[in-house]
Amino acid sequence: MTAQNKSWDTPSFAVIDAIVHKHNIEKGSAIPILQEIQETYGYIPLIAIERIGRITGIPDGDIYGTATFYKMFRFEPPGENVIKVCRGTACDLAGAAKIAESINVETSAAEGETSYDRKFTIEKLACLGCCSAAPTLMINDELHSRLTPESVRKVLKKCKCGDEGSA
Repeated sequence: MTAQNKSWDTPSFAVIDAIVHKHNIEKGSAIPILQEIQETYGYIPLIAIERIGRITGIPDGDIYGTATFYKMFRFEPPGENVIKVCRGTACDLAGAAKIAESINVETSAAEGETSYDRKFTIEKLACLGCCSAAPTLMINDELHSRLTPESVRKVLKKCKCGDEGSA
């Protein structure tokens, strides 16, 4: 089960406590704790920040400050499909802005947002490392390259339909 599927689970004190105790043996454990909580739930439930603080003795404000400082952490459940749009130099030169615009039209969500139907969360990445295949994006763990606005529409339609369209 991926984090996207887990994102709807109700946060459990027992799960959060186990994660905190697993990492709390070292000083500076806030980031690994936050990473594992996000891996478990797909996001950082706000109740987890209070729980981390209570167990570790780190002030809630410090934990929240750490989590908001790093763009990798989110405080809302992601959509069913997380789209990571490469905005590196090669992708930008190859048309990443048109790809992002096409995604926005198809999903009604801009970079940094989740669509109203919760099917898509759009994230902007500095680089996916596939410069020779630009422009690129990743949907969940699947890389898509040499994209055009039309090919993006086709890929997103498959996501909207789920597995029904691939049989």
